[in-house]
Amino acid sequence: MSDIQHATPPDQPAPDDRPQRYVFLLLDRFTMVSFAAAIEPLRLANRIAGRELYVWRLIGEDAQAATCSNGARVMLDGGLADTARGDTILVCGGVDVARATSRPVLAWLRREARRGTRIGALCTGAWVLAEAGLLNGRRCTIHWENQDGFAEEFPDVILIRTVFVEDGNRLTAAGGTAAIDLMLRQIARDHGNELAGRVADQMIHTAIRSEDDHQRISMPSRIGARHPRLAQVVARMEANIEDPISPAVLAIEAGLSPRQLERLFARYLGRSPKRYYMEIRLERAHNLLAQTEMSVIEIALACGFSSTAHFSKCYRATYGNTPYRRRGGAGGG
Repeated sequence: MSDIQHATPPDQPAPDDRPQRYVFLLLDRFTMVSFAAAIEPLRLANRIAGRELYVWRLIGEDAQAATCSNGARVMLDGGLADTARGDTILVCGGVDVARATSRPVLAWLRREARRGTRIGALCTGAWVLAEAGLLNGRRCTIHWENQDGFAEEFPDVILIRTVFVEDGNRLTAAGGTAAIDLMLRQIARDHGNELAGRVADQMIHTAIRSEDDHQRISMPSRIGARHPRLAQVVARMEANIEDPISPAVLAIEAGLSPRQLERLFARYLGRSPKRYYMEIRLERAHNLLAQTEMSVIEIALACGFSSTAHFSKCYRATYGNTPYRRRGGAGGG
């Protein structure tokens, strides 16, 4: 495994026009792409401006090195020390974030929050902020794959399914390249849209997304269809997992006959409406098994199954094992 080296500016007092500093907290098995997507815009902003607009510090619980999900190791500048006034903390999460969320990390984040520090999260890092109680009553986002478990685990947090969210001094980016858009927003606010645009050009990031852009490709684009009624039906299915709506009712709502709806699903999705609905309910259940401590019966009910026996039968037919076995081998987060 390779070590990634970096230069860190010294910790010392600076004048009022000192560079703005970001503190990256790298959790065990953090996602490299989100971290790189956040730190590279800062580096490029410095390069284009010809001066140090931003500096950064990499920290972790063990103060030595952090291992990301692809196996690479990143050397750190130190451990969980107090930040300076005006610093921004970005928690970089990744695989098995619940396991990587330790008591010292939570205590440190709570202490920094009490000091008024601006705190953000990349990818599954939002889970850590929520676990620390720093997102209660706040808007935030998290990677789409973790949204089901997050919503169940943290009902007091307002989950927004967009690429990034800013709510006061809390910042969250969904993961992947969403961190680029979040950091371009910060650069534009700090130093103007022109600099942010030049940074985007350097990254070949041709379309800067806003806080309103969604994480996943829209249903019509994803299935290669431009049929609005089909997209309407699928959206209704996705919004009604706990209490499934019969295909006959869905057809009526969309102004279609049941036979027309069957033909649309067969043509564009290669399966019946009933089968497609079952698949998205089982996908939700699969995520909840991996990401929450909900019981199997709770998950069955949350995904529209009236009994664990029926849920287990359908789950096994799709995933090859029972929900109980999946729960036994799941990492969570």
